[in-house]
Amino acid sequence: MQHKNLLDHKIGILGGGQLGKMLAIEAANWHLPIYIMDQDQQFPAVPYVPFFQAGDFKNFDDVVQFGKKVDILTIEIEQINVDALFYLENEGVKVYPKPSTVKVIQDKGLQKMFYQERNIPTAGFRLFVDGKEIIEALKNKQISFPFVQKSRKDGYDGKGVVVVSNKNDVTNLLDCPSIIEERINIKTEISILVARSASGELIHYEPVEQHFNQEANLVSFLICPAELDKGTLSKMNEIASLIAIDLDLVGLLAIEFFLDENDDVFVNEVAPRPHNSGHHTQNSCETSQFEQHLRAILDLPLGSTRQHSIGAMVNIVGEPGYAGKTKYVGIEECMSIEGAHLHLYGKTETRPFRKMGHINIADKDRKKVLANIEKIKSTLRVIS
Repeated sequence: MQHKNLLDHKIGILGGGQLGKMLAIEAANWHLPIYIMDQDQQFPAVPYVPFFQAGDFKNFDDVVQFGKKVDILTIEIEQINVDALFYLENEGVKVYPKPSTVKVIQDKGLQKMFYQERNIPTAGFRLFVDGKEIIEALKNKQISFPFVQKSRKDGYDGKGVVVVSNKNDVTNLLDCPSIIEERINIKTEISILVARSASGELIHYEPVEQHFNQEANLVSFLICPAELDKGTLSKMNEIASLIAIDLDLVGLLAIEFFLDENDDVFVNEVAPRPHNSGHHTQNSCETSQFEQHLRAILDLPLGSTRQHSIGAMVNIVGEPGYAGKTKYVGIEECMSIEGAHLHLYGKTETRPFRKMGHINIADKDRKKVLANIEKIKSTLRVIS
């Protein structure tokens, strides 16, 4: 293997949110020079990087100007100007995930067609230009209730998703290019995290069982490993590998699956970056998802994904009805729990369901982990 001097690589991250912060913290262990671009210095990652540039990652010129300063460019969010990524790649900058990968994933319509072309199981769907076209399709009985509408672009953290159960929900339709999916009777939501290096080495983490806050369509908590039979896990891992390879992924990929009442497997969607469903790896795995992403984009040997304990994560989100200066209630009680690890994002302003941090739990006793999840959920609140 060719010797690599880690300090010779300038790594740029488009986006300065909590994922960028946690990437930067891992990079500090190797003393890697990290560059971050986001709109201003108030973002969580900024205090943890030596180089910051103000800019809009949706703006072509801003992304190109920033990308020319680094050797390797990566992302913490998909809503990036993909034309700028292609330009930088052509100029010799190593862009990971590759622009071709981001182009498919940032458009949920292209994502669904990607699955369809490869016979990857996913919910049935149709593409629509706007809300009016959806209403017309309902009138003509081309689609029927219930269904799920997802905006093709810019959906994030539960935004851009509308569940339409009956005609009373039609007023909630989004008026934008979107997909309409058949609504699946979901028994369990599972996430599989895959890492793939620039050389093609590929590795899986254990499956994660996700539990959602239905009001906000956000993960409330997760536990890993999920309790799956060997056949289902094997199928999910096979699909995850196929997606990663066919997307020519470099870095991390989170694949979200639905398991229905008949135990049939469906791919929901994917994210080509560190992901909320992988936070537990910080405290329960040999290699965290953030270190793994850095290894992959630097083309270093991928780290072991072995879990040394049951891992869980509880999202810390803004309490409904509160907006303003952040105030945490119950932090001390939660930190007194054995095996609990607090990760705050440093956001000074809270609002309903805004992600403010998370608490990981690591313990060898699954029942104890589940009990501590409930204790944290009932104790910790973010108000103003």
